[in-house]
Amino acid sequence: MKKIGLLGLMLISWGIWFGLRSSTPTVSSVVANTTPLPQKNIRYEQRTLPESIVHILWIPSNSRFLVTPALSTTLKTIEEFADNHQAIAILNAGFFDPANQKSTSYVVLAGEIAADPKQNERLVNNPNLKPYLSQIFNRSEFRRYECGQTIRYDIALHNDAAPVGCKLIDAMGAGPSLLPELKSVQEGFVDRTQGRDALGSQQPNARTAIGITNDGSIVLVMVTQKPATSVSGMTLPGLADFMKTLGAQKAMNLDGGSSSSLYYNGKTVYGRMNAEGNPVKRPVKSVLLIQEK
Repeated sequence: MKKIGLLGLMLISWGIWFGLRSSTPTVSSVVANTTPLPQKNIRYEQRTLPESIVHILWIPSNSRFLVTPALSTTLKTIEEFADNHQAIAILNAGFFDPANQKSTSYVVLAGEIAADPKQNERLVNNPNLKPYLSQIFNRSEFRRYECGQTIRYDIALHNDAAPVGCKLIDAMGAGPSLLPELKSVQEGFVDRTQGRDALGSQQPNARTAIGITNDGSIVLVMVTQKPATSVSGMTLPGLADFMKTLGAQKAMNLDGGSSSSLYYNGKTVYGRMNAEGNPVKRPVKSVLLIQEK
């Protein structure tokens, strides 16, 4: 009887131990089930530098936000673009001719060319620009691809082919490339032998740029001049260096000066200041929109 009793007790003890082990979750499974997923939201940052104020927007990779171009038939302020588009943020983008209100940069929307600088007669027929037309027609552009079920952004020259397995959906031309290297000469903005510097690249000014970080996040930057300061803003090489400090692996310049403007969270800031220290509100031809998918 004692042997049977001891054996029974041993079986009961083993059964309880196995039952507890099979029903109790491990520590790792508890953590996985209770830890909330990280929220991928837009982040805004403002930095005050000695000669400028910089507004920065971070768009996380693989988030619910899209960065897409928009084009207007007539010139519009950023605030007017905001009235026409359900966008969280808007940044001025491509170059244009204020005289005829036509784009001097390529814009691709939904896979089709929506703005072609070759169709701008004032650009094509300008004798001072003829030596640079091949470079002007092959400047940097910010691109959005569909690669299967994945959205991918890139900065490439206009004549560059899309990666294998990817389809070009949108593109916004401007330039020059800032990173991985500044290509002002290659893209026809600077010709040192002729004293040409179309963007005043060595002079501080209001500037606008877009970059892509190593993890695929998008960085939007708008440099604002400081009021009542004789020389303020940022040079183009300075802008390239600044984009590098933000972790951008690729970056390109957008239209700057009086065009520099950013809309975010219901407010608009302009980059250029007049002699009285007031912002210059210049209408533009094209913008980049940040919208929810």
